[in-house]
Amino acid sequence: MGRAALLRYVPGAVVALFFAALPLLATGSDARYVLKVFTFVGVNALVVLGLALLFGYAGQVSLGHAAFFGLGAYTSAYLTTRLELPWIIGLLAAVLVTAIGGMLLALPSLRLKGHYLAMATLGFGEIMHVAFVEASGITGGPDGFSRIPLAALGGFVFESPQAKYWLVWGAVAVGFIIAGNIVSGRPGRSMLALHGSEQGAVASGVDITGLKVRVFTASAVYAGVAGCLYAHVVGFISPSSFTLHNSVIFVAMAVLGGGRSLAGPVAAALILTLAGFADAVFPGLSRETLAVIQDWQADLYGLIIISVMLLAPAGFAGLYRAGLRSVGVKL
Repeated sequence: MGRAALLRYVPGAVVALFFAALPLLATGSDARYVLKVFTFVGVNALVVLGLALLFGYAGQVSLGHAAFFGLGAYTSAYLTTRLELPWIIGLLAAVLVTAIGGMLLALPSLRLKGHYLAMATLGFGEIMHVAFVEASGITGGPDGFSRIPLAALGGFVFESPQAKYWLVWGAVAVGFIIAGNIVSGRPGRSMLALHGSEQGAVASGVDITGLKVRVFTASAVYAGVAGCLYAHVVGFISPSSFTLHNSVIFVAMAVLGGGRSLAGPVAAALILTLAGFADAVFPGLSRETLAVIQDWQADLYGLIIISVMLLAPAGFAGLYRAGLRSVGVKL
């Protein structure tokens, strides 16, 4: 393996090895909590992988991904709790419902772009949040949906923190491989053409209508799968987890990660998620220090975002590519 290949792929391999070994490295009294936090990192990473396709490659903005996240969660929770169907049926139903939702949102948004598209998706997210609150017979309303069963395949129940961690990060690995195959082929080149210029993409023979629908649908499915996993890992969901605030955080992760990258947004999901769980990153923090960090959590998010935008406008991925070019690696 040449020097260029080493610099390109070895860092990612090291990170993947770390996440694979984390359940073995996390020992002691805090192991359960650390694995829980990194499981939440995986859930967010899965949502952001879908946004990386939609925003980072296709250049389409969505402020409604918390709605797809919630659709996946409530669909699976309802089927497995109220109808007592197997978890795998709930997962497949979450995929189907969010795919339909993504398609329906894409169709009226085909003529919109920029901030008009952002406002349309924001409206969709707010409508779905109201539905989650008002449809109390299905969602439990503002009190939430409780007693959601754990994920299970056959006779195996994902009950331990290690099992939940592997379930979520296994889904992230599969999602990353699928997204990688998409962006490395013709669909990826079409999305980059759409991101650069719609007129240029049309002139190059790209079916931008079909492409927008497909990428919106795929991105929604990623969020729906993440929502399903979240519901069955936590065992309780409520409308407060699927608000505009959550959508903005997901977009912030995608922006900080940088365009034309899958690893960058995942890294941003890791950093921004861990920012809210400082005690998992720095064990031994006093309760007073932790309380201050949690009180200023939103400000901390803003500080991280502003710092990265000032120091690396192209996000983490752009910073990494610039580093490679500085040592003579051709991209």
